[in-house]
Amino acid sequence: MATDLVPLAVLMWAVTYPSRAIGLLAPGIERLPRPALAYLRLVGPAVLAALAAVNTLTVSRPDGTAGIQVGIAWLAVPVCIGLVRWRRSLFLGLVAAVAIAIAGRAVGTG
Repeated sequence: MATDLVPLAVLMWAVTYPSRAIGLLAPGIERLPRPALAYLRLVGPAVLAALAAVNTLTVSRPDGTAGIQVGIAWLAVPVCIGLVRWRRSLFLGLVAAVAIAIAGRAVGTG
């Protein structure tokens, strides 16, 4: 297993974590203007949507080109979105999507 991207992942976490955690760490955050609160509330879902879109739609080929892939993620992402909308629970949607991805990869379709 290659670990050459681990330092980059740690750096990305260190740079993006403060904006994602400000709602938990800042005292008196409820006094912020409405647009700022709306922005902070939507940072997490926006990041997840971007990751889902990239990981669902694109694949890097060995020759360096990119293309569209069709795999188990095409089922997992809509299920996640549907559950989040229906049950109003991001956690439940993510757990379902991860379970679908695990099951798909276990049977060789991932």
